[in-house]
Amino acid sequence: MTVYQKFFGCLLTFSLLAACHNNPAPATATSPAGSDSSGIREETIAFPADSVDIHAFVVYNDSVKGRRPAILVLPEWWGMNDYPKMRARMLAKLGYVAMAVDVYGGGRVTENPDTAGVWAATLYRHPERAKARIDAAIDRLKTYDNVDTSKIGAIGYCFGGGVLLNTVRLGDDLKGVVSFHGTLLGTPARKGVLRTKILVCHGNADKFVTPAMVAEFKKQMDSIGADYTFVGYDSATHAFTNPASTATGQKYHMPIAYNGKADTASWEAMKGFFAGLFK
Repeated sequence: MTVYQKFFGCLLTFSLLAACHNNPAPATATSPAGSDSSGIREETIAFPADSVDIHAFVVYNDSVKGRRPAILVLPEWWGMNDYPKMRARMLAKLGYVAMAVDVYGGGRVTENPDTAGVWAATLYRHPERAKARIDAAIDRLKTYDNVDTSKIGAIGYCFGGGVLLNTVRLGDDLKGVVSFHGTLLGTPARKGVLRTKILVCHGNADKFVTPAMVAEFKKQMDSIGADYTFVGYDSATHAFTNPASTATGQKYHMPIAYNGKADTASWEAMKGFFAGLFK
């Protein structure tokens, strides 16, 4: 049994309860920002939340004037490596203010799946901690003069997608979230608590998020009349959006691989989702 199989099997046994809200504190550190010739401006910041220091990568097009929607980017279970930063840059080129968020705290990053599994499992077992950290990131985004504070969404990959779904089922204040090949089950779906519009982009060949899990997720969403869209991509496995996933899968004997067709299609679906949401 691979570490992925052990981890996702353990998720089914977790009893996830409703969370309390932690009020985030102001930012504690900011690195010098820089801009390239296209007007893309980048900065690395840190701020406290839930007893840890959250590191974040903020990027936006400084040549675009006025307030605009903002989107959080939550990483895979490896932590905030170059991949979520790359996605944040792509969002900035679309006109958004983007913030890639280190949900673990302390800027931790690993290439070891055993380590990643331990870190991720902690936040799956304690979704209120993840919510407090995401709430702090939302509050930090709202301090930017170029952010329309009424139009904040989020995207997440694998672990990050699952964390987002857990968080909005706890009632987080996000207009919309997109989960790319994320885990689906966790915190309970409750009518009146889940207020966020959801897009799920799922690989139909995912060995870890099984058809039974998909069916249960849809059942829970339908039972409360949730506003969600579920899109499945044939032949796409877990981690299908990350170009590095094929090599990672081969190295650690995991059934994950990049699928360029599904990656492109899911990104286009996300673009349409936010365009409609923030119009």
